Amino acid sequence: QVQLVESGGGAVQTGGSLKLSCEASGRDFFSYAGAWFRQGVGKDREFVAAIKWTDGEASYADSVKGRFTVSRGDVKNTVYLQMDNLEPEDTAVYYCAAARGLRLATIDSPRFYDYWGQGTQVTVSS
Repeated sequence: QVQLVESGGGAVQTGGSLKLSCEASGRDFFSYAGAWFRQGVGKDREFVAAIKWTDGEASYADSVKGRFTVSRGDVKNTVYLQMDNLEPEDTAVYYCAAARGLRLATIDSPRFYDYWGQGTQVTVSS
């Protein structure tokens, strides 16, 4: 079964940093793109960042631009999210997602992705 596993979450103070990792089962798993979404308590799941495996092009939600950096590993089975200058509003469960190919949805939509991880908690205290 295809699996995505996130790690690196935790508790940090405002202004701190965390780096999330997402590892997929097997190699060359991310055929088109890897992404991060997050969902706070009582909120909808929202797009955070994505990276295309073809050229490494990254995209970000406006709320995290300049603070978060998405990157890929040397092999196509890992995606990272470096989070700097964290704010309490960043508190959420962060989910890794993988897209095997193009879909009708846009890359910032959950509908674009085929596989999801279980999530890792990020808590930012004020």
